[in-house]
Amino acid sequence: MDRKKASYREGTISIFVNTCLFGLKYWAGVVSGSIALTADAWHTMSDSISSIVVVIGAKLASKKADKDHPFGHGRWELISAIMIAIILVLIAFGFITDSITQLRTREPANFGTVAIVVTVVSIVVKEVMAQYAFFLGRKSGSSTVRADGWHHRTDALSSLVILVGILFKNYFWWIDGVLGIVVSLMLMYAAYEILMEAVNKILGEEPGEELIREILELIGSLYDEDVQPHHFHIHNYISHKELTFHIKLRNSISVEEGHAIATAIEELIDKKLEIKSTIHLEPVDFAHEND
Repeated sequence: MDRKKASYREGTISIFVNTCLFGLKYWAGVVSGSIALTADAWHTMSDSISSIVVVIGAKLASKKADKDHPFGHGRWELISAIMIAIILVLIAFGFITDSITQLRTREPANFGTVAIVVTVVSIVVKEVMAQYAFFLGRKSGSSTVRADGWHHRTDALSSLVILVGILFKNYFWWIDGVLGIVVSLMLMYAAYEILMEAVNKILGEEPGEELIREILELIGSLYDEDVQPHHFHIHNYISHKELTFHIKLRNSISVEEGHAIATAIEELIDKKLEIKSTIHLEPVDFAHEND
């Protein structure tokens, strides 16, 4: 499944389900008089906002390369993931603020039977949505879809906090506020991981050992001579990847022969790994300062 299709599917389903959950939670909050549940309803609505970001990001990322953007628009997906991470941080900060206020006022949560049922339904539905987003993210390789999966899970966790508060509010008046802070820290950590994954891809990554091993095997299948591949760098544009590295050739090889060797390697990598590569040629006795 390609990234665009996965993002559209997950985003559309997410917007519909979250909007329905928002209406259900908000109604339950009003009926039961629960401020926490009403606030959680708006938390759910924020998931719809992030899903809209996913859909828009997928649309922008699907645009073909043009004169001004020769590497395509795939990194819009990473920008979308960063936006979702920021939304998570804002939600977590608001959650912490509300929890501290509740601890200061020493007011326990006020829930009714309707709130219990709606909260349990919300937890189950949101976790199913999270697992679905994680599944599509793994299948398509979309970091934005995986990020939206974390957003679903944060809503499930916040609802879980409310459920725990319902069950133990008669024993510990402070339980809702303390668990609210704990979950908020979990949300911030999830946002941090999403943010770091997107930022690392934008800044440029060091190729993994498995990828380098595959490249070395491909080069070895072409030439018996050791061309000493080194200085690997990969640039992830989401819709495609660009790889650069150096090889060393005998001084007696002509420019034409060297070009033919590099081109053959580039074409094989593109065919087998679907990665565009650019190879820099060096004489065999040349040494970089950091070699």
